[in-house]
Amino acid sequence: MLLDVRGLCGFADYFVICAGESQRQLRSIYDEIEKSLKNQSTLPSHHEGSSDSGWLLLDYGDVIVHVFGEQERAFYNLEGFWRHARTVLSIQ
Repeated sequence: MLLDVRGLCGFADYFVICAGESQRQLRSIYDEIEKSLKNQSTLPSHHEGSSDSGWLLLDYGDVIVHVFGEQERAFYNLEGFWRHARTVLSIQ
């Protein structure tokens, strides 16, 4: 899911929110995003979390990528918290 949080959030313009079904899949999603953007000379200013915690984050300044396990995504419910954000893209 891609949320446009401009005007609602002071530290980012967009949130990318996605989920994986296993620790291995979370790590693969995270690694592929980082690798793809690095190939375009875009590096994160910050990253945190781990696949075993069920949540990883890549901070690219205006875009923040959240990679969740399914339970963690439901628990943190960023889509609900930022419910006034415009959904740019939703793939299910």
